[in-house]
Amino acid sequence: MRVLIQRVKQGSVTIDGQLQGKIDAGMVILCGVGQGDTAAAAAFLAKKTAALRIFSDAAGKMNLSVKDIGGEILVISQFTLYADTSHGNRPGFGPAAPPELAEQLYLQYVADLRAEGIPVQTGVFGADMQVEIHNDGPITILLER
Repeated sequence: MRVLIQRVKQGSVTIDGQLQGKIDAGMVILCGVGQGDTAAAAAFLAKKTAALRIFSDAAGKMNLSVKDIGGEILVISQFTLYADTSHGNRPGFGPAAPPELAEQLYLQYVADLRAEGIPVQTGVFGADMQVEIHNDGPITILLER
């Protein structure tokens, strides 16, 4: 499982011209599920995400978590994090989990984040989404399990 975390001032997701989710300061997370991933991986990554200290303290050091700042999270399903570009110029997605498993673990990751006490907005699994990200820093971190 892979989560690409971006520290943001704000973020939103729109589907078919309708606002689906919007956050202020916090994280926009692109979440990809690979073959063989498990609920344990989702739980591990949710705990790691909630505790990740990528927000600045009073001294300007990255020393605070999203929970510490009272931030929000927007999670977007993103199977293309498992793109295989080793052959030719057209990516293959064989390493990505099948949609049924991917959706289940994506929703588990979201539920585990909410269990950490963090307000979470989401896109819609498998939908064509337009995501607006106001990256802060920019700070972008890739976590894998």
